[in-house]
Amino acid sequence: MDIKNLFDDDSAVSPVIGVILMVAITVILAAVIGTFVLGLGSNVQSAPTTQFSFDYSDPASGDGQIVTVTHDGGDTIDPAALSVQYTKASDDTSATKQWADASVSEVSSGNSIETDSAAKSGTTVRVVWAPEGGDTSQTLSTSQVP
Repeated sequence: MDIKNLFDDDSAVSPVIGVILMVAITVILAAVIGTFVLGLGSNVQSAPTTQFSFDYSDPASGDGQIVTVTHDGGDTIDPAALSVQYTKASDDTSATKQWADASVSEVSSGNSIETDSAAKSGTTVRVVWAPEGGDTSQTLSTSQVP
């Protein structure tokens, strides 16, 4: 066996490198095509940056608190994508007040909405953003009912 010939023979290196490169290219192409076929490259919306304040008042009758949520600043939001979620004091069920019910074309600083019924004390009120056509939702702000 000639040791010098063993180090000088490069005939097996080229096919191995070729196979590795072809596999890497195939994996990258499959990942890119799969991303667009599955729709992961579209319908990605970032949540608006906003601030909300919560004011509480006693209801005319019963327990709990009427909640008034006010947009204090930040991005304007489509009212169809915005809601207030809370637990009703009267029957301990969850309720949702759509901001679109407030008859505004966009929710901007100074706009407010009031819950239809009293929220149960000790529960959390959430302002939720869920854009139309989107697959996700995000809680923009929360507050504890006193």
